[in-house]
Amino acid sequence: MRCFVLGNGRSRLNLKLNQLKRYGKVYGCNALYREFEPDYLIAVDPKMVVEIEKSGYQLTHEVWTNPNQKYRSFVGFKYFNPSLGWSSGPTALDLAVKNGATEVYIFGFDFVGVNGLLNNVYADTTNYRKSSDTATYYGNWQRQTEQIIKQNWRVKFYRVITDDFFNPEWIYPNFKHMKYEEFYRQMPTWNQIM
Repeated sequence: MRCFVLGNGRSRLNLKLNQLKRYGKVYGCNALYREFEPDYLIAVDPKMVVEIEKSGYQLTHEVWTNPNQKYRSFVGFKYFNPSLGWSSGPTALDLAVKNGATEVYIFGFDFVGVNGLLNNVYADTTNYRKSSDTATYYGNWQRQTEQIIKQNWRVKFYRVITDDFFNPEWIYPNFKHMKYEEFYRQMPTWNQIM
């Protein structure tokens, strides 16, 4: 089963989100719901969970988060049990694998900043830091993502990126870095869909 896991790094800006659902299930993180409705939304940052709760999005969509005393009165969320205690992106990868994904395309997992500054498509918006802020430390995101890949050797993982983004030097038989051009070739009717 093919799926797509969307982080919020700027390399994802190359992707036409509205075309993804034709090809598989979509897992997204945090503020993605503001512009696109993934099949599964994962948010573990308490500020984002509160924002989503206020919007009511979780009442009509599947939203996953970690259990938290602050959320006891919140209705409509699904809770990880047990919680990994990880960031939203790697947690979304884990959920995709647990839901039976065998082919996972990863977008917006850029890990590093851009020119030393924050790399997030939602920078300068509510509950996000400023685009002029120093880049977030990425070691935990990278380690957690790599752990999912290593532990699930029967699942094929493709990290789709552009030439100018960071590539961890991972060598696993079930993992490949892929350029957007190659991804589009694997989705034969991609350019025909509007």
